[in-house]
Amino acid sequence: MIQLNEIKLCVIGLGYVGLPLAVTFASRREVVAFDIDTQRIENLKNYIDLTLEVPSEDIKKVKDKIIFTSDEMSLKKCNCFIVTVPTPVSEDKQPDLSHLISASKLVGRYIERGGLAIYESTV
Repeated sequence: MIQLNEIKLCVIGLGYVGLPLAVTFASRREVVAFDIDTQRIENLKNYIDLTLEVPSEDIKKVKDKIIFTSDEMSLKKCNCFIVTVPTPVSEDKQPDLSHLISASKLVGRYIERGGLAIYESTV
């Protein structure tokens, strides 16, 4: 089991759930904040959240503890992954799990024995 002081955290998916979560954690510890959208990553590196979930000032406050990246090699140093990717629902109320499956494969490439994966989903 991972001890609290050993956690190397990665938040995967920086939408309306993931970004506020990553910024909140970064107020206490280093966080790898990963998203596949390279433009989103560039905006966040410049303290711009176009979704307006997190004010620029809040991102600036944690700039030394948060690493915004779309480079999956950054996940190599992590042992705790929080997956917050979209799970849209179709018109017939069936969840689209494709983002979740893709993120799970990503985590699977880097998680090691004893690592922790947490899924946060609205579905």
